[in-house]
Amino acid sequence: QVQLVESGGGLVQAGGSLRLSCAASGRTFGRYAMGWFRQNFGKEREFVAAISQSGGTTSYADSVKGRFTISRDNAKNTVYLQMNSLKPEDTAVYYCAANSFFVLSSTRYDYWGQGTQVTVSS
Repeated sequence: QVQLVESGGGLVQAGGSLRLSCAASGRTFGRYAMGWFRQNFGKEREFVAAISQSGGTTSYADSVKGRFTISRDNAKNTVYLQMNSLKPEDTAVYYCAANSFFVLSSTRYDYWGQGTQVTVSS
């Protein structure tokens, strides 16, 4: 069991940047692969980025490659999503998720945070 809490969302103009944080409880954070997903109203939840337990492997959705960066600090039990060159299409609730192995599908993640709203204006 792991509990996740996202933070860092807000309102930003197109072209701006935000950094989301996901703080995890417990002493076994380093055993979990982590992912970021997002969901806008009327749309299905979609994969954004994922990172392996050690941070050595990352994966990104095509829509965010070159703009978003996922990272983690296992000593702080925290995973980050640095979002640059934000577009209105990035507007969504962003969710942090944890799983015991590295996968990209949201249906395979066992633990989820409550989400944080990101709104990009134009």
